[in-house]
Amino acid sequence: MSSLLLACWRAFVSLLRAGMLWHLLWPTLLAAVFWLTLGGLYIGDLAAWARGALPGLPLVGAWFAGGSFAGAAAGGLLVVSLWLLLLPLIYATALLLLATVALPMMIERVGAREYPDLARRGGGSQWGSFATSLKAALVFAGLLACSLPLWLIPGAGLVITVLLSARLNRVCFAYDALMSHADALELRRVPHEYAGELNLLALMGGVMALVPVLNLFAPAWNGLAFVHFLLEALRRERARPLRDVATGEELAVLRDPT
Repeated sequence: MSSLLLACWRAFVSLLRAGMLWHLLWPTLLAAVFWLTLGGLYIGDLAAWARGALPGLPLVGAWFAGGSFAGAAAGGLLVVSLWLLLLPLIYATALLLLATVALPMMIERVGAREYPDLARRGGGSQWGSFATSLKAALVFAGLLACSLPLWLIPGAGLVITVLLSARLNRVCFAYDALMSHADALELRRVPHEYAGELNLLALMGGVMALVPVLNLFAPAWNGLAFVHFLLEALRRERARPLRDVATGEELAVLRDPT
């Protein structure tokens, strides 16, 4: 837990360094402008279409039928749900931009400044980062679409947003944080060994995505926290002595000869 808290603090410090904040903030601002503009243009029409289509559905259709107070409340809930639906879309778009464009550049700065002793073994690549992030975003979109009926349940949309955002954080940032410094084996092994801590860190980012103002910084801060946690974990892993599986005897002083 101490290493997790240390990574969170280091991410906050890195975020405030000169030249770092803007490079990590523009993806969120761009994504927010894009989706809020679409929301302002089309949510009214989409809500009107849904009010006409939903009364024919089983279970929830009765909520929207007629002109009763319940029908008006259900219509208002529908509009609120559509606006809330923009939150995961904004977050996913910002994270995709951050993971594939901004974060790799920032990793170079963080690595050179705070982890200069850590050898770069290049187990990942920019193309691998893009492919991983795109695949995770498509899964995110599919799960979000499947969850849409649940958004009519008060509070369900917020829980779904946190969980889906956390999964997206975990998949994208774990790859990006290690792609320059880890070799191919370490790129798979280290995130697996620290799965519990990474899941908690990803969940923290998912919760921050729902907090006004903080959600502007959530993708950047969470990405940097993954970088600090995993690079420090990689440093510790390489410093552990290698031992023979059969005898338990030490084979080398360091995993990293540098």
